[in-house]
Amino acid sequence: MDRIIPVVVIKDLKDTEPTLKALKAGGINCAEITFRTACAEDAIALATKKFPDMNIGAGTVVNAEQCNRALNAGAKFIVSPGLSEDVAKVCKENGVSYFPGCVTPTEIMRALDLGITVVKFFPSNVYGGLKAMKALSGPFPQVKFIPTGGIDSGNIDEYLAWDKIYAVGGSSFVKECLEKCQK
Repeated sequence: MDRIIPVVVIKDLKDTEPTLKALKAGGINCAEITFRTACAEDAIALATKKFPDMNIGAGTVVNAEQCNRALNAGAKFIVSPGLSEDVAKVCKENGVSYFPGCVTPTEIMRALDLGITVVKFFPSNVYGGLKAMKALSGPFPQVKFIPTGGIDSGNIDEYLAWDKIYAVGGSSFVKECLEKCQK
């Protein structure tokens, strides 16, 4: 898995290729395409077809039906804002990584019960960021985090320096790559 997971919101299918080209030009080979727009499923299918070497996943997946649609479109990993046991089951049955949002000890314990040791920490900036994750790693040393929310080029190095960070996510990476490509 890449250490940077851009959260990509595709509102118009025609934006899929330019967005992914910009990410690649910026040295990013991964994209979490959110499942909160009407064209998300088609964007994932197009992305996996046009960019087979990229690690394309689906984000904001909140139920098993969305998860199945994302996997059928070619998603290579699934991300949720919270923990869904139904989504976890579908991912496990299909051998696909699932990164649920977990910010409390109870949520992390539920994830561990499901065999999940990498969790999304969202929104990181609201729930205490690196300081909170370091506190949670005490009782949960086996857990790695994907913080999302409030992470950008100004603080990414601080996050990536900690060994419990699996990757970082956020929409700021998309914006930065698009701005660089337009210059």
